[in-house]
Amino acid sequence: MDEQGATAYADYRRDGDRLYIDYVFAPPELRGTGASGRLMAALSADARDRHLRITPICGYAAAWLRRSKEFGDLVG
Repeated sequence: MDEQGATAYADYRRDGDRLYIDYVFAPPELRGTGASGRLMAALSADARDRHLRITPICGYAAAWLRRSKEFGDLVG
């Protein structure tokens, strides 16, 4: 996801009907702007559209999904 001339990204992999989120990264200039949250929301919405369950490996992804009222049900 490109914002303000910088890129936030997620390393993830799909295995069957499961999406594993290994790592979410935002460069220093995007930290605190909500860029990682917007990235997680987009990734989670895509997972829902594809009927995938999410297994967060990354601590940030796990915490974000625990707090998410909209996408927390995808974890499992």
